[in-house]
Amino acid sequence: METFTIRVYGVLMHEDNKILVSDEWIRGKYYTKFPGGGLEYGEGTRDCLKREFKEELNLDVEIKDHLYTTDFFQESAFGNARQIIAIYYYVKALEPLQIPLSDTPFSFTDEQLQQYEIKNETESFRLIPVETFSSANVTLPIDKVVADMIAREVQL
Repeated sequence: METFTIRVYGVLMHEDNKILVSDEWIRGKYYTKFPGGGLEYGEGTRDCLKREFKEELNLDVEIKDHLYTTDFFQESAFGNARQIIAIYYYVKALEPLQIPLSDTPFSFTDEQLQQYEIKNETESFRLIPVETFSSANVTLPIDKVVADMIAREVQL
């Protein structure tokens, strides 16, 4: 049986030329990725991304241009025999970021650590200067492709 998971992610360029990333601790493993999440039944990809930004960052965003859709086979990092299809868009914040931002990867607050104890996952957010942004800054294989695309755009 073929099973697919569709994920939708946003590349948010902050006004000071920094890219927003999410540092996540899920089931004992650490991941740095673009903000976003899973498409729910009955939802369009743009609606999904708006919902995810509101849920994760309490932020209203405008979905801009499509950036990339997975064009190779990628199994889920969670080993559940699911193929990942990931769709990336540029997003624009419609209001200032109100969430706490970290300066270092995986620097979780006490509240975020308590969340991990309850849900077996937590996340924090940080900004990375676009001039130094590359595939080395993210964990997941599809995110690395997108990070390299962004890095090439910056060099142009």
